Amino acid sequence: MRILGLDPGLRITGYGIIEADGSRILLCEAGVIRPSPRAGLEDRLKELFHSLDELFHLWTPKVAALEELFTHTAHPRTAVLMGHARGVICLACALAGIPVTHYSATQVKKMLTGTGRASKSQIQRAISRELGLQHIAEPPDVADALALAMCHYYMSRRTEAVGAKPLT
Repeated sequence: MRILGLDPGLRITGYGIIEADGSRILLCEAGVIRPSPRAGLEDRLKELFHSLDELFHLWTPKVAALEELFTHTAHPRTAVLMGHARGVICLACALAGIPVTHYSATQVKKMLTGTGRASKSQIQRAISRELGLQHIAEPPDVADALALAMCHYYMSRRTEAVGAKPLT
């Protein structure tokens, strides 16, 4: 199963694609989408959409794992901007026929490190260890996207183990 993890943002959207075959997890590709910082909101969203469409055609993921919206009272504008990026991601996935599963940052952190309060560097080290990477997964947006993809893989296996309906 090919899983696309997405860490949404208007400045940087991290993505990570893994191939899960039984108990093996292979890294296909990971990187960031960086819309032009000088472009207006509409153009940045359009760039994000087209970049995602390219990824879908190149890698044909079966499912996407997307970080849920996190709102911090001190930074409400950030949540609104992230909401724009998430909306474009959900639309792009829907148009491509790719189901989306949403995970909270806490859920992903707990699945990979055992604690929902793990730091960025702990996530980076966990991802690098799990995928057998020689170096730490960087930037953190890439590690977060890979963590989302791996969380979906582990949640799918857990669901199958208890005989429940598989996650899309």
